[in-house]
Amino acid sequence: MQDNNHEETVLFTVEGEETDNKARKVLTTVYQALKEKGYNPLNQLVGYLLSGDPAYITSHKNARSLIRQVERDELLEEMVGTYLKMAEKNRL
Repeated sequence: MQDNNHEETVLFTVEGEETDNKARKVLTTVYQALKEKGYNPLNQLVGYLLSGDPAYITSHKNARSLIRQVERDELLEEMVGTYLKMAEKNRL
């Protein structure tokens, strides 16, 4: 039986650049659709990412269907990765 002592770091990986590109495209499309409909895209995306409830995403431009095609962890990886790259670039 495995001891769950939470002392060791668990390695998490997502495969390939293809996933990043799809996640980026979906996030961009969904962002624009939310903005066009007058929603605050940040609030709506956070609501979706935390809850998994697609009702936070508008159906305008097929955004609700698109966002469901990408796993939430892949969307988060794209967002955090982009943020960290930009933060590092601005530090230089």
